[in-house]
Amino acid sequence: MAEESDLEKTEPASARRLEKAREEGNVARSRELTTLVMLGTAMGGLWFSAGSLGGTLERALQKGLRFERDSAFDPSQMMVQAGSMVLHALMAIAPLFVMMVVAAVVAPMMLGGWLFSGKAVSPNFGKLNPVAGIGRMFSAQSLVELVKALSKSALIGGVAWLVIARDLDGVMQLMVLPVSAAIPQTIMMVARDCALIAAALLVVAMIDVPWQLFSYYRKLRMSREDLRQEHKESEGDPQIKAQIRRQQQAIARRRMMSEVPKADIVVTNPTHFAVALKYIDGDMRAPRVVAKGTDLIAQRIRELAVQHKVAVLEAPPLTRALYKHTRLGDEIPSGLYTAVAEVLAWVYQLKRWKNEGIGDAPRTPTDLPIPEALAYTPKTA
Repeated sequence: MAEESDLEKTEPASARRLEKAREEGNVARSRELTTLVMLGTAMGGLWFSAGSLGGTLERALQKGLRFERDSAFDPSQMMVQAGSMVLHALMAIAPLFVMMVVAAVVAPMMLGGWLFSGKAVSPNFGKLNPVAGIGRMFSAQSLVELVKALSKSALIGGVAWLVIARDLDGVMQLMVLPVSAAIPQTIMMVARDCALIAAALLVVAMIDVPWQLFSYYRKLRMSREDLRQEHKESEGDPQIKAQIRRQQQAIARRRMMSEVPKADIVVTNPTHFAVALKYIDGDMRAPRVVAKGTDLIAQRIRELAVQHKVAVLEAPPLTRALYKHTRLGDEIPSGLYTAVAEVLAWVYQLKRWKNEGIGDAPRTPTDLPIPEALAYTPKTA
């Protein structure tokens, strides 16, 4: 089942998967690159500090081999002299030590960047499982690591053997050189040999770095099901989101319908569109759209208007223009002020005529002025 699962993971890791792996302390690292950087740093430090380091060690050696009668019979003086020698030696190699510490910190960051994760150092008792441990010992990854270790040992060991064999005569000649010349020569020889060994390690690092990157991204590959599940977790389940949208739309629709009985006028298409308008003198600069809809919603708006004795006017051009160019709660466009003012005047006259019953009913407005820029003709099938 594990092999089948690995075969199904054909998709590259998503940005979220990479970020999560990084939070868990899982980043690409190359021990060979770290070793190369540290060895190169040591080589460079020895190469450039050979003169000063040799001089310091020479003076410490001369002082250590020089005995005075008082210090020879005074153990305390001998301890002071020994401490002084150690202090001078430490001060001589301190710059090299600092460089090595910096290299040890910077080298891992060259591939995976800076990372501090508490999860990486937290105890994981699952790693103590002997069955899993045996499985890791005989896994393909362990086989690759074994081949790498053997190949690296053979390459670096062979280079080191050739380098040391070539310098045997030089090592023998050091015994006849004065101390002042032998110590710098020894340091230069060690630095040169380290450089040759580092060159061999460079070949190993050039192979290991791409392999580690390939292996890292391969382990984080995802299946299509993983991608879908991640999308659900980050964006939400589409079915749940659709249900929430439906509930929100239903709540908004109920709220909108509750405004219809408070409207002053409902203009219709007459069947496909309906828009309810309300105007409060002194509180509003212009009439506002309190409800609008098409088809079934438009029909429900008309029914509520009739039920609550709200005036209904068939004005197709005005209704379509209001529906197209306004949203709920918006004031009507300035280009429709004249047409809506005429409609509201008719509404107020109609209310007065119904209340007083004097004279003839007001004339229903027709041919309302609609600017060409606001005219809207719905598409027909």
